[in-house]
Amino acid sequence: MAESPITPRAQDFAAWYQDVVLQGDMAEPAEIVKGCMVIKPNGYAVWELLQRELDNRFKATGHQNVYFPLLIPQSFLHKEAEHVEGFSPELAVVTIAGGKELEEPYVIRPTSETIIGHFFARWIQSWRDLPVLVNQWANVVRWELRTRMFLRTTEFLWQEGHTAHVTHEEAMEEVLRILDVYAEVAEDVMAMPVIKGAKTRAEKFAGALRSYSIEAMMQNGLALQSGTSHDLGQNFGKAFNVQFQNKEGQLEYVWQTSWGVSTRLIGGLVMTHSDDKGLVLPPKLAPVKSVLVPIYRKDEERSKVLEAAQRIAADLGAKLDDREGQTPGAKFFHWERRGVPVVLELGPRDLASGNIVLKRRDNGIKQVLPQSQVADALPAVLVQMQKDLHSAARERLRNNTVPANSMAEVESILAEVTAEKGGGKFVMAHLKDDPECDARLKEFKATVRNIPLTDECDGPGKCILTGESVDRRVVIAKAY
Repeated sequence: MAESPITPRAQDFAAWYQDVVLQGDMAEPAEIVKGCMVIKPNGYAVWELLQRELDNRFKATGHQNVYFPLLIPQSFLHKEAEHVEGFSPELAVVTIAGGKELEEPYVIRPTSETIIGHFFARWIQSWRDLPVLVNQWANVVRWELRTRMFLRTTEFLWQEGHTAHVTHEEAMEEVLRILDVYAEVAEDVMAMPVIKGAKTRAEKFAGALRSYSIEAMMQNGLALQSGTSHDLGQNFGKAFNVQFQNKEGQLEYVWQTSWGVSTRLIGGLVMTHSDDKGLVLPPKLAPVKSVLVPIYRKDEERSKVLEAAQRIAADLGAKLDDREGQTPGAKFFHWERRGVPVVLELGPRDLASGNIVLKRRDNGIKQVLPQSQVADALPAVLVQMQKDLHSAARERLRNNTVPANSMAEVESILAEVTAEKGGGKFVMAHLKDDPECDARLKEFKATVRNIPLTDECDGPGKCILTGESVDRRVVIAKAY
């Protein structure tokens, strides 16, 4: 049976995204479980590569991996008032276990600040025990009303880092260090440009003093929050009595941070690079970087072509697609949909000429190379493709970032933008960090994505709502 066509981006971006994920064999809906998905081997292999890139960086900065329980006593969430209020609508609660009603219900982990605070209180007594730098790779459950594979699902995979420090200054260094790690992986590994910045007070993590994020622009102009790093202050330290004896012998509360990215990054990867033919993966995150397809029509050609193909594929570390019963065209179609960066073609004429054909997935350009040179050429092609994908995404971000000097102008630019129709922009405007200003944007379904850490435009100005002076423009957009 022929695979169903992929909806063009220009026709319906949301349907296009769904088609690319399905036909790229990345995931499929788990229809028997509300809002959940099955991550298939091609998708999970990408997640493993992302994990490795992140995990290596976490460990290089002194963090250790741990694991905490999935079930959290419900009372724990009530110890930090803002935290429980922020998460209450999304909680899944276990009330019966072993056939009996529980004395105290358990919440299925939406995030782990509370239970980790409980154990930090047991582990930390002295300034000598600090800092504590831990991370866990886990699944979480947040009861979502509207779901999209990878972007927003009831259950998803993530990492969550949690640290405790002697001073607020040390904690803030950690918050910004991890934000830099996230941005580095997004830019250098995912080829996905991001803007680093602080979230507004209205958009911060429930229970934090301040939250920071990296924001990426998808091909339809909508924003995707791609990672967050939170300054928790002493809020959870006080809620769970996480105290330490300082060098002077006095008791103080620790200063904490938390930070995380999730399988949402894979959705961002898909929407940043893919096209109407299907999935496009940057080489650093492609589980299969190159495939060699042998081409022959006659039985007498088969053995010679396959013998050469096996040798060349082994030299290159490429996957050899020698499946029987599949035409070369079907094989090309198969790997194109799955985002493999490079496909190589080898047929009888190539054997005769000593050449091989190399085709890049991102731009479709074919090169005819001597077989003797392809082992040296392939790594350079993959490096160039990685750079080109980043450059194209960077150019798109630049071309679709626009200034606005009034709320009417902001609303005019964003009013008709939807996930299906696209046409989104990042609008840079001077706006005060005030929940009332955020509320005005939500009237037309826009939000302040963040307040950039570096000046992205023209410095200080007057807030477009209050007229008060602000340091810099903020990023306003519609988002996933």
